[in-house]
Amino acid sequence: MQLHTDMGKNQMPDTSLGSRISQAGIPLSDIALSRLEIFTELLHEWNQTHNLTGAKTHDAIRGNIVDSLYPMTFIDRPTSLLDVGTGAGFPGLVLAAVWDEVPTMLAEPLGKRAAFLKYAVMEMGLGHVAVERKQVEQLKHAPFGLITSRAVTDTGMLLNITSHLRASLTQYLFYKGSYVTEELAALEIQPNYDIVQWNKRHYVWIK
Repeated sequence: MQLHTDMGKNQMPDTSLGSRISQAGIPLSDIALSRLEIFTELLHEWNQTHNLTGAKTHDAIRGNIVDSLYPMTFIDRPTSLLDVGTGAGFPGLVLAAVWDEVPTMLAEPLGKRAAFLKYAVMEMGLGHVAVERKQVEQLKHAPFGLITSRAVTDTGMLLNITSHLRASLTQYLFYKGSYVTEELAALEIQPNYDIVQWNKRHYVWIK
C-alpha cells in the first residue's frame, strides 16, 4: 500500500491582507479590511507613476499595512489622532481606516503625497480624516490624544516640533528601528515609555 504524504505541498501560503492581519493577532472588522484593500490597490496604482513609496508591490504594501496596525494589539483607541509626515499613508491613514470614530489629521507637506492622501480618504469613505499639506510646526489645532510618526526624524525632534499640539494626556507612538534606544537616552527629560518590538520594528509608546 502506498501512502501519499505530499498532500498540499504545492499549496502556496496565504499572503492575503486579511490572513496577514489575522496572523499578527490584530483585531479588525470586515469594513476596515475592505477599506485597506481599497487603499492597497490605490497606492499600487499611484505608485507606478508618482513614486510615493518604496513599497512597489502588493505584498510590500500589505507588509507596511500590518506594520502600521500592529500597535492595535497593545494600545487603546485614542480620542483623536495626528500623524506627522504621513507620506503614502503609513501609519496614519491605515490607522484611520480602522479607527473610524477617531478624528484624524494627516500632516504631509509634499504635494503629490498630500494629493494621494486626499484622494484615498475620499475613495475609502473616511469622513473623519483631514489632510493638511503643511509642516507640523505650522499646524494650529487643539491638543491631540495620540501623535504618531514613522521614519520622519529623531525622537527628540518629533517631541519638540509637536509640543504645541500636546497636552498632559497626549500619548505618542513612534515607529522606529533599533537605533531608538540611543535617541531616547539622549533626551534631556526622560519620558515614561515602553518599547514594543515586533519583527524588525521598535514601537516607542510614550505615555
